[in-house]
Amino acid sequence: MNDVCFIADFFAEQIGGGGELNNEILIQLLIENNYKVEKINSHIVDLEFLESRKENKFIIANFVNLSLDCKEYLQSHCSYVIYEHDHKYLANRNPAEYDEYLAPKEAIINFDFYKEAVTVFCQSGFHSNIVRSNLQTDNIVSLGGNLWSTDALNIMRKYSKKEKKDRCSIMDSTIKHKNTLGAIKYCMQKGYKYDLILPCSPGNFLNNISKNDKLVFFPLTPETLCRVVVEARMMGMKVITNKRLGAVSEPWFKLKGADLVEFMFEKRNKILNNVLEIING
Repeated sequence: MNDVCFIADFFAEQIGGGGELNNEILIQLLIENNYKVEKINSHIVDLEFLESRKENKFIIANFVNLSLDCKEYLQSHCSYVIYEHDHKYLANRNPAEYDEYLAPKEAIINFDFYKEAVTVFCQSGFHSNIVRSNLQTDNIVSLGGNLWSTDALNIMRKYSKKEKKDRCSIMDSTIKHKNTLGAIKYCMQKGYKYDLILPCSPGNFLNNISKNDKLVFFPLTPETLCRVVVEARMMGMKVITNKRLGAVSEPWFKLKGADLVEFMFEKRNKILNNVLEIING
């Protein structure tokens, strides 16, 4: 059976988050490989829906809006994997509030939902180590990367070769943990010229951020991978950051420009095969 139900809080056509963009490429790769994929928002899922599709394979991405009854039904009746983008075993989704990212047992939520998943796919070794240390389950797997469309990868290969200004790019984000103010403060202390890159479409964002030769980003919470940092590396930029990034834990992070683009082309097939091996196992 090649029927897959893909459950997520939101999809890429609804919001432009990195997790949603990643999910959409996985969905497209599944479709290209003759899988019938049904996308459904988590808040719409009910027991009747799950009952009618219990023989299907389920991929669960962000599931904050998935009801307790539905999670319990999936645990008892369905085969599902979790395509994890953060830390939904914590109510605040932020392990940085605890020493060494290790939360006390009383702070853990959704434990059984994670435990009963066939596999919990994480975005990096850094990400999977944090999840594993908190849940102490043996179904945690690192995919060691994200997914981009072939068009996006080709654009980043092109941008890796363009002339860049001796300036820093900083994401202008209102999200506190993205720490835009910290990046600005760093540039001011170092005397670096910088540009604030406003939110915009993915294509325009890549173009705008790659006009400069450096990206400055100091997140306050652990980033499971950090797409923007990997994108900056693919576009030949220097990255000034901290150790709260999954990407920096990966052996491929030493690559840059076209070499990293080629690696991410290969990663598309590897991640797809990893997922297919589990859901068809």
